[in-house]
Amino acid sequence: MKAAIFDTVGSPLRIGTVPDPTPAPDEVVLRVAACGICGSDLHITEDPVPFGIGGGFVLGHEFAGDVIALGSRVAGLGIGDRVAVVPMRGCGQCQACRRGDPGRCPDMVLIGGGYAQYAAITARQCHVLPEEAALEDGALAEPLSVALHCIVRSGMKPGDRVAILGAGPIGLLVAFWARRMGASCVVVADVHSHQRDRALALGATGFALSGNRLAENLADLCGGAPDIVFECVGKRGLIDAAVKAVRLQGTVVGVGLCIGGDEWDPFIALTKEVNLLFSVFFHQRNEFGVALDALRGGPFAPQALITDRIGLSPVPQVFESLRRRTTQCKVLIQPDLV
Repeated sequence: MKAAIFDTVGSPLRIGTVPDPTPAPDEVVLRVAACGICGSDLHITEDPVPFGIGGGFVLGHEFAGDVIALGSRVAGLGIGDRVAVVPMRGCGQCQACRRGDPGRCPDMVLIGGGYAQYAAITARQCHVLPEEAALEDGALAEPLSVALHCIVRSGMKPGDRVAILGAGPIGLLVAFWARRMGASCVVVADVHSHQRDRALALGATGFALSGNRLAENLADLCGGAPDIVFECVGKRGLIDAAVKAVRLQGTVVGVGLCIGGDEWDPFIALTKEVNLLFSVFFHQRNEFGVALDALRGGPFAPQALITDRIGLSPVPQVFESLRRRTTQCKVLIQPDLV
């Protein structure tokens, strides 16, 4: 089958062929309908060792497809089922896996495989899409779930004032959920303005440009210092900026993947009694199901996140372009496109 393959740091992905997958007894094979390019994929190709990735790996963990083959022990799924994939593969037996939380399994592996025509995954990682949802849009279920988990972790209540640092896909989806779940104002901040209209389409009530007056600008747009600030970029210094912007005894949620350390002033957090917490992954049984329901339709459709749909051939070029700030937001790889 055709796939986009990672070889080594500093080299673009290449389009090549790899063996067609065959299912283990507890696996299914999917024809990949769509796979999102995630910012963490970019991080992985720059520093693959912490992720256990080597040459020949096929990236892609935000994907959906239809079932074309079943392992001998698979029950509850059939040929032709349209499914979205939970990319955390746990052991399936531990307490965390049994409660539907494979991200906390001691043996959890974050799978790839979506940058290809077909992928083999365990049946327990598959969730059938609602009939109202387009199969390709199922690739949004994973980032939608990550963003929903951020809201759950924050303890946000209806009426809260929310600010989000970063207008990338996760930041915009945090805005989507915050508005959908009753925040009184939802302000997105970014260093560029090209995602302003998309932020508003996804539910933001305001948009601010980051800079020296970020805290003041957020307070003006929120009608007071925000109750919760989500840091969704992962750049050095932004946790500090979030702490400075949040209200007294407010909450800062670290979401962005900041590799290589950070710098911030804990004295400010101490004197403001800020609640500082972090969010990663999501609950498969609860949050992933809610994310799938959001694909049915309703106010502020998450599909507004999608800016491009491409086949496999242009993946290396598009992937490299995403290392730089562009006007693109969520790019979906759809292998059937030419």
